Amino acid sequence: MKNKVDRILGGVLVIMLVIMTLDVLWGVFTRYVMSNQASWSEELARFMLIWIGILGAAYASGQRMHLSIDLLKNKPVRLIAALIILFALGVMVVGGTRLVMLTAELGQRSPALGIPMSIIYAVVPISGLLIIFYRLPDLKST
Repeated sequence: MKNKVDRILGGVLVIMLVIMTLDVLWGVFTRYVMSNQASWSEELARFMLIWIGILGAAYASGQRMHLSIDLLKNKPVRLIAALIILFALGVMVVGGTRLVMLTAELGQRSPALGIPMSIIYAVVPISGLLIIFYRLPDLKST
């Protein structure tokens, strides 16, 4: 199951990076060649960067490539996994879901693209669930 999630998430990240790269190239082209930058290109690049950064952090956590703090280095794996899961659940899943719901209720939209901001913020609870998925097996380790 983990390998399948890794492949899907890795593929999504690659596709997003390609889209962001093409978008930035288009923005540079329209700014310097056409002397009038496409108004939506900068906003799309910003949103792609947000999604790549937060989803990439979840992917890195699953690959055990994430940054660590040596303060808890000698603690049991279960304790560290439990702390990570509690953080991801409380802050990312619960808090992120509340943020998504609030922005959906308020009907906030991005200025240039006009897409609901709740879609942009949805990456937070999605990444929180992925981090929990990746850390759950650590609770069973000895």
